[in-house]
Amino acid sequence: MKVDFLEPPDRLILSADLKPDEGGVNGLRRRILALAESVADTGVTFKINSALRVCGYSLIKDLHDRGMKVMADLKLNDIPETMGTDASMLVEYRPEFLTLMCSAGIDGLKKVRDTLRTTQLLGVSILTSLDEEECQAIFSCSIKAGVLHFARMAQLADLDGLVSSGAELAVLKRHQELTLSLNTPAIRPQWAMIRWDDQEKARVMTPKQAIQDGADRIIIGRPILEAKTNNHGFPQTPREAIEKTLDEIREAVASCDC
Repeated sequence: MKVDFLEPPDRLILSADLKPDEGGVNGLRRRILALAESVADTGVTFKINSALRVCGYSLIKDLHDRGMKVMADLKLNDIPETMGTDASMLVEYRPEFLTLMCSAGIDGLKKVRDTLRTTQLLGVSILTSLDEEECQAIFSCSIKAGVLHFARMAQLADLDGLVSSGAELAVLKRHQELTLSLNTPAIRPQWAMIRWDDQEKARVMTPKQAIQDGADRIIIGRPILEAKTNNHGFPQTPREAIEKTLDEIREAVASCDC
């Protein structure tokens, strides 16, 4: 489902994939909910992955109770019957977004679609951690060819959007028959880029670049989660980092009228 218009906060997904510390699972839940409470009124979406598996789907309700929209980043990938079962277990929790692997196949994707009618389903194409050599070894094609193939599968399965890196945005935008929303990870805000060396810069994209290239939503984790006090004008807290990133998104939207 291609989106017509999104407000700047609707375009930002906070990847809150925290790791457990000495507090264990209970400590992880507390840290996630504390983070949610600190940024809830910014209007961004809260993406959780591993924490859902260890804390349980009730974490979605806890986040909803704190005013957060939730992306359940489960990357479902199994036989069709199991995909349908997984989807049925999420019905009562109603996450706003759910990710599933396009490689599960059209039948499996449709099982989830048939079960979750109100959740926006985002198909994950080629993981951003894979390079060309690995993509060839696994899928026998280039990354761009694989992403386009999975995008067509996602559309046939009536999914709402695709998760893909910024490098493939131009390819996807050229195919106007695709009506999927484009959701892009591996984003670094401009204010955070100077923290990374030149090699890192070559592999990432700023919010402005991604949106101008066609991204509907951008997914950001570490730059926001690791915001801390310093003497160089960086945001001091995740909330401040979100607000500064939203300013970049507003500038991007204004510059391309998208």
